Amino acid sequence: MRSVLIAVFALTLAAQTPNPATDVSNADIEAFLNALPRDKVSDLPIRVVDVGGYRVGIFGVFRPKALGGEAILHETKTTEIYQILSGSGTLVTGGTIPDSHHQGNSVRGPRIEGGVSRKVAKGDVIIIPGYLPHWFSSLDSDLTYLITRPDPEGKMKLK
Repeated sequence: MRSVLIAVFALTLAAQTPNPATDVSNADIEAFLNALPRDKVSDLPIRVVDVGGYRVGIFGVFRPKALGGEAILHETKTTEIYQILSGSGTLVTGGTIPDSHHQGNSVRGPRIEGGVSRKVAKGDVIIIPGYLPHWFSSLDSDLTYLITRPDPEGKMKLK
């Protein structure tokens, strides 16, 4: 009986052991961002890890001033947390996307109507819940930012 209790205790303890921490150094982030192409909008994973029951991804984004972007609504529970590293522009969230079309698990369109506009610049952090339309309506300069994506559905590929 004692060996059964020890085995149950060991299994319970093992089930409660947290995943290890993941480090993403500033040097790794800068090297990743500097390697992104400058002639298109890039949104690529730096790291995606399993944190025990869901995934979290850190993505690097370069958005050139010269290229306009579409409004988008991701059809997922995944929240996006933007941390602006350089540049500035106007970000619109909420509202509706007129003349929209489906592309993968997203709804896209040329603009947002009825949303909330805000200027964003270096140091700003914006939290965009899943299913919320968002769009950079204008850019004052090229924009570089990180996106942290907690993925409760576990759809992101580990990296």
